[in-house]
Amino acid sequence: MRAIQIVLGIFIAAFSFAVAYAEDKPLEVTVYRSPTCGCCGKWIDHLKQNNFNVKDNITDDMEAIKARYGVPKEMASCHTAIVDGYVVEGHVPAADIMKLLKTKPKVTGLAVPGMVTGSPGMEMGGRVDPYDIVSFDKEKHFEVFNHYPGK
Repeated sequence: MRAIQIVLGIFIAAFSFAVAYAEDKPLEVTVYRSPTCGCCGKWIDHLKQNNFNVKDNITDDMEAIKARYGVPKEMASCHTAIVDGYVVEGHVPAADIMKLLKTKPKVTGLAVPGMVTGSPGMEMGGRVDPYDIVSFDKEKHFEVFNHYPGK
């Protein structure tokens, strides 16, 4: 019986180490953006500061990217990213992406429609407009995933 407890203790310790290591490992994200959009670069910087490893793809045909990944027109913004099979459209905060990856809801992705002042990459002094992080699926079901009240 004691041997089983020891083996179980070793297994739990190894599992805990693996989980801690995985959480420290940068998350891979592929970003598609226009060559003329400065706020996209600022959003990429936000991701890098929050432990994301960013593959930056500059393209002149963002409409084709959005169509390929199923971004509804109502959810469109300036850049589109793919992380762990999910679509991230626009200025979604890194914390919401982490929540998405942790909870793994059955959605296509998250979006911040438009370009909201105060969202990551769209900082303008101390102004922060209220905005929603919206989940969406292939059937165009939209649901508020998180809300930022603004300042």
